[in-house]
Amino acid sequence: MQPVDILMLKAMHPDVMAAVERHFTLHRLDLAPDAETFLREVGPRIRGLATGAQAPVDRALIARLPNLALIASLGVGYDTIDTAAAAERGIVVTHTPDVLTDEVADLALGLLLATVRQIPQADRHLRAGHWPHRTYPLTPTLRGRTVGILGLGRIGRAIARRLEGFGVDIAYHGRRPQDDVAHAYHPTLLGLAEAVDVLLVVAPGGPETNGLVGAAVLEALGPQGILVNVARGSVVDEAALIRALQDGTILGAGLDVFAREPHVPPELIAMEHVVLLPHVGSASVHTRAAMGQLVVDNLVAWFSGQGPLTPVPETPWVAQAGIRA
Repeated sequence: MQPVDILMLKAMHPDVMAAVERHFTLHRLDLAPDAETFLREVGPRIRGLATGAQAPVDRALIARLPNLALIASLGVGYDTIDTAAAAERGIVVTHTPDVLTDEVADLALGLLLATVRQIPQADRHLRAGHWPHRTYPLTPTLRGRTVGILGLGRIGRAIARRLEGFGVDIAYHGRRPQDDVAHAYHPTLLGLAEAVDVLLVVAPGGPETNGLVGAAVLEALGPQGILVNVARGSVVDEAALIRALQDGTILGAGLDVFAREPHVPPELIAMEHVVLLPHVGSASVHTRAAMGQLVVDNLVAWFSGQGPLTPVPETPWVAQAGIRA
């Protein structure tokens, strides 16, 4: 393989960076004293880009890299990458699906249980020394509930399989009904929210889903309703959610994602009936290692002429089979 220059926007796991350096010439934008000077001098040499959700790739950045051929993104979601701008240039975009499915599904179930049974609140009650003086109040339950899943893709299906073991009814909403799924399908999100009392958000981010879970959906979920979001903060209208939690429109929420990460609204932090996590759905040592390796594998496969391993649906590789670096 001829020497290939790869740009990394922000530091990744040390093992990932070491692996990239074994195969390529690695450049770190986050270490550059001046980004403009760096991109002007190094940008024309860059053929591959390694990135994650915390480092957006917009049209302006793509334009600064005239010889870019591949964007390898860490994560199943890629809404922070301008795939349209990439496609116009014939740039392939890859992501890391499947290797994180089980981890995120596990976390979603844990967050759901923690929210319904108030596990973090009970932990705080004990640690504060309250137990000898008063027992913790009775909590809501998962028993008798119907769980609605917004987005029955890889992760949504894995969550549904786990929920089956809890003996709850399951329903879902997506672009279309899935023939091999026995759970009830609702053609509208509002209809799903009216039929369930737990709404689990697993839909992808992006313009099509921005603010999809708004005030009307939360009102339909009802005063015993629980919202759990492990997708993207943008899918939920955060201001509407705060109002719904404050005025009792819904019972509670479990959130792993937020609209302006890593900044979380103080109103949410102040609420006792909300469980908050710092976007850790796939953040285990095992799974992040697998995701990082898939980023490296996509880079190696592409620049050795094998094509991308896990291209996103919008990539030119899918639209125009046969493209090579």
